[in-house]
Amino acid sequence: MKKEQTTLKKHNVTTLTVFFMIFCMVCAGSYGIEDMIPSAGPGLTIILLIFLPFFWSIPQGLVAAELGSAIPEEGGYYKWIQRALGEFWGFQACWWRTVSIYVDSTLYVILAVGYINSVFMLNGWQSFLIKAFFIIAFSIINIRGIRDVGRVASYFSVIVIGSFLALIFVGFAHAQYNPVVPFVPEGQSVFSSLGLGIAICMWMYAGYESMSTMAGELENPMSIPKATIISVPAIMLFYILSTLACLTAVGQWQNWGVEEGISFGSIGDLVGMHWLSVSFVFIAVIANLSMYNTYLASGSRGFFALADDDLCPAFFKRLHKKHGTPHTAIIVMAVINLLLCQVGFDTLVVIDVFLLMFAYILIYIAMIVLRIKEPDLERPFKIPLKTGGVILLCVCPIILCVVALFTNGLSYFIGGCIGIISGPLLYIVCKKRYGGVDGIKAVSAKNKKLSAAIIVTMLAAIVFALLIVLI
Repeated sequence: MKKEQTTLKKHNVTTLTVFFMIFCMVCAGSYGIEDMIPSAGPGLTIILLIFLPFFWSIPQGLVAAELGSAIPEEGGYYKWIQRALGEFWGFQACWWRTVSIYVDSTLYVILAVGYINSVFMLNGWQSFLIKAFFIIAFSIINIRGIRDVGRVASYFSVIVIGSFLALIFVGFAHAQYNPVVPFVPEGQSVFSSLGLGIAICMWMYAGYESMSTMAGELENPMSIPKATIISVPAIMLFYILSTLACLTAVGQWQNWGVEEGISFGSIGDLVGMHWLSVSFVFIAVIANLSMYNTYLASGSRGFFALADDDLCPAFFKRLHKKHGTPHTAIIVMAVINLLLCQVGFDTLVVIDVFLLMFAYILIYIAMIVLRIKEPDLERPFKIPLKTGGVILLCVCPIILCVVALFTNGLSYFIGGCIGIISGPLLYIVCKKRYGGVDGIKAVSAKNKKLSAAIIVTMLAAIVFALLIVLI
């Protein structure tokens, strides 16, 4: 007998608001591309921004749209994978992706306060208090519900988009350099220039599935796939135009960089418009806070969905009496964010990439399995491809995911694998302690075979790629 699911309060959220929420989770400005330019070269950077989405973000957006329309449930990608591959793999994806969001969201708070510190020179306690203030403020907004989260995301998105449109106009108005010369840095081959460039570009175009975790709180969950389809080309255009405009205005491609170098925030100074650079410090703060706001909403729903399926402590599914939101899950995430703000992030971020990539691999496998296993499943939005075409569409990003696992060296690879192993180990504990959806019972022979095949495939890909790295 299927157990009754916890019902969250539903809100009337427009497709435009959902678009702004997706914009915040995927983009929120072009920050980060600065580090691609000197490592990959300006020409290759532009090529990656134009063509990588066809193998990465477009498949990601299409898959999220189809599965989101077919299974519009709270938990999003967790429910897709659970339905396609079973409870074990659904748990893995939800655990890996939720932990990665915990790390991601903390990083955005740190970056926001870092930008403030660049202007006001804060001491340690002042930085801590501002971080705590931001975390508490956005926790309150999140506890009030998705509608308030969406409103804040909309206001912030309008400010960020408007500011970058002004920057694009200023950049092209001061055009004096060829933005694609040189194609790659002198002395580097195209192949050697791809490494970090691909990793950053994949990161810049990731996150389209994150909105799906809140589908159960929308009166019209179809607004998510609609907004996803719109957001994919819009974000592509945003990245490409802003990068082209600024490169053509100031050149100096070898001096670009987020921490020490030319960034989108310093373009104003370089073209004689100091006020623009000053304003972009605050735009960067708003952009990072917009990501924290929306990822706090997405990340907190992961453990709520697991708790609702009896796969983690029940307190994660407690609902606020007035607002009907998983307030305990939100508060727990906020507390962890505050604690993580005090530690270094170099290793955590790389482990985060591993968790993210493995979760994505399972999403694409789930897409293929559901097309084969449930061809008659109602799909209000359906990718206009037959099963063979869908398999081809999903294979490209799976390959990119595997490639991304080996871009940071052997030591980080080992750390990432440790993060991955935490999923199966935790599942054993949680299954034994809480029982899961169907209680504690044997897995079907069919699911055992499917799980074994996935494990063997993952291990084979890891071993093969590791041999390449070592050789």
